Amino acid sequence: MQHNSERKNSYMVTVNGKTREYPAGITFGEIAGVYQKDYPHQIALAVRNGKIRELFKKIDRDCTVEFLTLADDTGHKTYNRTATIILMKAINEVVGADKIDKIKVEFAIGNGYYCSKKGDFEVTDELVENIKAKMQEYVDKDLCIIKKPMPLEDANDLFAKQKMMDKVSLFKYRGSSSVNVYNLDGYYDYYYGFMLPSTGYVKCFDLKKWGDGFMLILPTKEHPESLDPFQPLPKLFNSMEIASDWGEKLGVDTVSDLNDQIRQGKFNELVLVQEALQERRISEIASDIVSRGGVKFVMIAGPSSSGKTTFSHRLSVQLRTHGLTPHPIAVDDYFVDRELTPRQPNGDYDFECLEAIDTQKFNDDMCALLNGERIELPTFNFLTGKREYKGNFKQLGPDDILVIEGIHGLNDKMSYALPAESKYKIYISALTTLNIDEHNRIPTTDGRLLRRMVRDARTRGASAKRTIQMWPSVRKGETENIFPFQESADAMFNSAMIYELAVLKQFAEPLLYNIQKGEPEYFEAVRLLKFLSYFLGVSTEELPKNSIVREFVGGSCFDV
Repeated sequence: MQHNSERKNSYMVTVNGKTREYPAGITFGEIAGVYQKDYPHQIALAVRNGKIRELFKKIDRDCTVEFLTLADDTGHKTYNRTATIILMKAINEVVGADKIDKIKVEFAIGNGYYCSKKGDFEVTDELVENIKAKMQEYVDKDLCIIKKPMPLEDANDLFAKQKMMDKVSLFKYRGSSSVNVYNLDGYYDYYYGFMLPSTGYVKCFDLKKWGDGFMLILPTKEHPESLDPFQPLPKLFNSMEIASDWGEKLGVDTVSDLNDQIRQGKFNELVLVQEALQERRISEIASDIVSRGGVKFVMIAGPSSSGKTTFSHRLSVQLRTHGLTPHPIAVDDYFVDRELTPRQPNGDYDFECLEAIDTQKFNDDMCALLNGERIELPTFNFLTGKREYKGNFKQLGPDDILVIEGIHGLNDKMSYALPAESKYKIYISALTTLNIDEHNRIPTTDGRLLRRMVRDARTRGASAKRTIQMWPSVRKGETENIFPFQESADAMFNSAMIYELAVLKQFAEPLLYNIQKGEPEYFEAVRLLKFLSYFLGVSTEELPKNSIVREFVGGSCFDV
């Protein structure tokens, strides 16, 4: 293989087992065009000798090349990022940069990405249509996107002139002397991650007026060449807006804001305020449960690593302050016997489908309790794969209430025999609203993945590689069994802590560094390590013993 300094007139490139000679200066995108017919979806990125390269990069050595498409996770993120820079350029041109203080990509709602605005202009339907038309104009022109390293001082001057002060603040914590800046036809921006080579790749998008801002609607990874119908999800949107507003009130809107708090010795105060806000919300939920009257079953559900166990303990404490006696029930104890568990197409047991639960037995037992009967509750033995009875008898008195945690808690098919007025359903998730900067949001799934990685290593001895390996299957189960029912919840609880990624950093980084180049999980590990590099790390000393974060890093006062 040729070293970078050994320039030649041509290079040998192996793709899909076939080696061909290409002239020096040819781009990965041009080679991708030769092989596009062999891929079911649009090629988005190249992988040269195990390292991801953007398609506008030129071949400079003999190498083996693979391609990632828009259906791959990294390719899908690249599409979204490219659509974002197109949107930002269009807003600047249509509205006028002088009228804009900030356009912030806030959070995702299904396949929509909500963007808020600050400035001397009003978001109207006409304005949105004009911006959308301008975006389409850029796409039709197939404008090139140019990536260029820029000295840090020059980048600071550039973004200060463009009033992108979040980026200027972020760069204070950069260890390198330069940053990569993207140029789209004279519009400059910084993005955490890769970009498509030109605007013509972004063939599918929609833009809607949403409240005082914009909703950018993009294809999903599962259907990368078409737009699925947008589902508004008003309860989730409201929860995200509240979290975002509180971040602003606390002065912690971005990673650099958090780093400033740590640097200035204000981390402990931030933790106390955040924990108090969460405790207040738990207290509000408990009060709502009591005020309804007749609630006997609190059903809690949420995606992986949302902190359901700690939340159920803290909610139980709050219910006790109202004179109630809460009793925990785990839906997992109602698993069918192992040999009756449905299987996935690959032959593995499907523990996350509703049919893996003995819903009839669950409803029989809960109805008996509701009728005042004394029953014996089961315990599932995960080693033998059988349900057992160990003398756990239960009978509900006037002040008793069951706190039931399980993946299907919001699905009425799980509790079909229970009267609606006897149930109170809670959806819990870690809804991260902290941004890297105004145009680089942190996906809520990243926070949950890091939480799970740290907990799996601590409690199960599992590697980061194994957690990343399992994550797509976990996400698939959430998409099928949890997310469709989230809007039916009586209450939503956001378990994300604005400070937690600074805490998780010290635990996650060593685990991620164990993943080696060439392993399928390597690209995700590199992405997460780069992401964590933006944060200043802190110890767990300042965390309260009942914090939800303790469920993942250890030291909780609860049995989690």
